[in-house]
Amino acid sequence: MPIHTAPQPNAIAEHDAWRDDRRAAVTSPLGNLALVETRWLAEETPATVDEAAAAFAAEQPSGVTVTTLRRTHLDTGQDEVGVRRWDANAPAIRAFEGIDVFPYDPAWVQTARFTPVDGSRTVPFEHIRDNGGSRELVVPGDIVFTRDGVEYTMSAFDDGGTLLLVFGDATNGRDDESGTYGAGRFLFVQRTDDGGFGTAGEVVLDFNRAFVPPCGFSVQYNCPMPPPQNRFAGAVLAGERIVRFREGFDLYAV
Repeated sequence: MPIHTAPQPNAIAEHDAWRDDRRAAVTSPLGNLALVETRWLAEETPATVDEAAAAFAAEQPSGVTVTTLRRTHLDTGQDEVGVRRWDANAPAIRAFEGIDVFPYDPAWVQTARFTPVDGSRTVPFEHIRDNGGSRELVVPGDIVFTRDGVEYTMSAFDDGGTLLLVFGDATNGRDDESGTYGAGRFLFVQRTDDGGFGTAGEVVLDFNRAFVPPCGFSVQYNCPMPPPQNRFAGAVLAGERIVRFREGFDLYAV
């Protein structure tokens, strides 16, 4: 597949605007940095998770928001419900300085071909806090492209109606100015037409908009990690690199 090599009009300005939007999003009262607790509810909890959330919220100080979530229990396969606590004045927000990024590079705007598959195909994704366990995520099709002479067939999963690519490359965990978040990065896949998951078509992978996953901002997230087919042989020198906090702040000690 061809690689776009010439900047589109206002591409750098649009990229700067995207960076501003990202900063606003992660520092918002319900942004990645604000998540301070995820509590999975015991079986004896009231039948409706909303009741539990309301009771939990009533105990919280001003500036704290409580939301609910669901997942499948890794061992039993049963539905599991929980509540999350978001603090608009969280320590991570106060210590946040920014997100380091690579300079915008139009050579990292990559076209690819999306080919749907019949039915609901799932692919096992290991998650960062599952101690080696994996969760099956629906992958509606294959994303195929060639980069530096290597053909890739990558799997992006359905994230609420949008394709989300979780990928890894040689920069992950590197301890230098080209190093990126160790567990990999995320990227939303863009269609170039109005087609959905059920139709084949061209997609764009703008790696300049690769971003640090939520687990790089709070230890309360359980992010998927790149499966083997989603790992580049070389370095992807585009997009967000790492989250910067004030000196002395330890995200994992919060």
